[in-house]
Amino acid sequence: MPDIALTTLVVLCLAAAAAGWIDAVVGGGGLLLLPAMLLGLPAGTPAATALGTNKAVAVVGTTGAAITYVRKAPVDIRTAVRIGLAALAGSMGGAFFAAGMSTEVLKPVIMAVLVGVAAFVILKPAFGTAPPTTPPSRRRIVAAIALAGVGIGFYDGLIGPGTGTFLVLALTAVLHLDLVTASATAKIVNVCTNSGALAMFAWQGAVLWRLAALMAAFNLAGGMVGAGMALKKGSGFVRVVLLVTVFALVGKMAYEQWLA
Repeated sequence: MPDIALTTLVVLCLAAAAAGWIDAVVGGGGLLLLPAMLLGLPAGTPAATALGTNKAVAVVGTTGAAITYVRKAPVDIRTAVRIGLAALAGSMGGAFFAAGMSTEVLKPVIMAVLVGVAAFVILKPAFGTAPPTTPPSRRRIVAAIALAGVGIGFYDGLIGPGTGTFLVLALTAVLHLDLVTASATAKIVNVCTNSGALAMFAWQGAVLWRLAALMAAFNLAGGMVGAGMALKKGSGFVRVVLLVTVFALVGKMAYEQWLA
């Protein structure tokens, strides 16, 4: 473990717990965890090490949240795994193209899409509140694999922030899931993508395993608490957290685009 002050270590652990809670409810925990990691690690720590350690932390919390959801929510695990494997392939493709593409050009477009999504959720209060009455058709499942799997997986590899939130929105819209079931399905997809990324970072030796293990315990606790709250409080609660997360993501990206 690198030489980190005790107060900084405490802050990192609390950030990991909060990120696990946010990620379990609606996705987007990386908006908190990765910046905390970049600020808390000693100066000169390679960015790849921060990213790899972040993935090692996140995959534990995501797995815990997924298990909590699967035990209590009506999740179609087969469909979720199919989407997850497609997202894994998509993220690898996005990472391949990331080096030669300016993500700054895409950020304003993504911000506009997020604002549109927030407006839609606000103006359509019934969005994601009713559970599906019939299983999704084969056509919708294929569309979910293409959009939530390949498309958002590619985005995850190319840019990354807000991937979990995009997954929840896409799964709700395409498969007509309620927000709780969509969050549960998104967690399984996230386990697939996080595991693939972690394997790559581990192969490169870019993971601080001892620090990751400590933070992962807090991330796991936060994730399981968040999943439990989402299951207990229902889609209305998830909808509020979704809107807060979307606006936080827009604010973060706007700051990076024009003020940083």
